[in-house]
Amino acid sequence: MAEEKKSGGMTVREAGRKGGQKVRDERGHAFYEEIGRKGGETVRDQRGHEFYEEIGHKGGQKVKELIEAGKRRAAEAAKNIEPKKTEE
Repeated sequence: MAEEKKSGGMTVREAGRKGGQKVRDERGHAFYEEIGRKGGETVRDQRGHEFYEEIGHKGGQKVKELIEAGKRRAAEAAKNIEPKKTEE
């Protein structure tokens, strides 16, 4: 993705990063905890408890798939390793 240069010679990405760092430095960690909590409460009020159950289930299924894929890859890798031949 091409980065757009603004008149000040700074890309949009650089400006966003600088702005985020400034907010972090001025407001601190607690600010992010508070806005996260407020956002979570808003989602809860709008979508309800069932929404969290659904996304939790989806996340659990994804983790399960990733674990199974990792086990398959490990088994395939173990099959591909040939034992060392000893010379007599």
